[in-house]
Amino acid sequence: MKRLFLFILLATGATALAAAALSNRINVTEETAQRCIQANGLPDHATGDFPNAGNPHGIQAQQVNICLPSLPEKGDTAQPVRVTGIAVNGVQIRPGTADYFDADSARGHSRNPSSGWNLDGIGAREALGLDDQNAHVGPRGEYHYHGVPPALVSTSESTLIGWAADGFEIHYTGDTARPSYRLKSGERQTEPGGAYDGTYNEDFEYIRGLGNLDECNGATVNGQYVYFATDAYPFYPRCLFGTEIVAIR
Repeated sequence: MKRLFLFILLATGATALAAAALSNRINVTEETAQRCIQANGLPDHATGDFPNAGNPHGIQAQQVNICLPSLPEKGDTAQPVRVTGIAVNGVQIRPGTADYFDADSARGHSRNPSSGWNLDGIGAREALGLDDQNAHVGPRGEYHYHGVPPALVSTSESTLIGWAADGFEIHYTGDTARPSYRLKSGERQTEPGGAYDGTYNEDFEYIRGLGNLDECNGATVNGQYVYFATDAYPFYPRCLFGTEIVAIR
């Protein structure tokens, strides 16, 4: 694990800093039953321009100081989460959004949930100003991933790309991990109307057994339960099975 972090910080650092003018810092330690992460939340790769037309926020360093279970236990009940976890470079993994369709908003969306149509970060990437790393910036300046970041997976020596808020590992293995979600057929019956095209989370449905992953994008591999990041929806776990879930803000 130490070799992995050394590779991430040193081998990719020079190019990323020159392109993005950011300085990534992360330290991961393992104590009794805990994995503690201290980071500044800045990526170790180049980013898009922020603010931009779809995202009004600039990237700012964060104070990440969390401890996750290093020996997590899987429960029977899936708990929905908005922040999935932390990537191995210290950047938050946040596939969900707080934005909903809003016909009365000049932007066509707002944080008013009354429409019931919640924008998906990847499905509404242009409206939300995502960059080429499938990421953008939150109101506090926190750069975060909504989908798989190509720069991170291309430089990693391992399939491990992060840890979920319940302590289980998050891996990326390309198309070998197949989600069990699909687009609904037909058209939306209320505003915004139109065909189910993936713009909103409600455009998708979970079909048990459709893929080889469960509703939280997880599976048991060699006796160990792990989550997967995927190129298809839901991209990251939107729920977690761990018995202890740590709040990540």
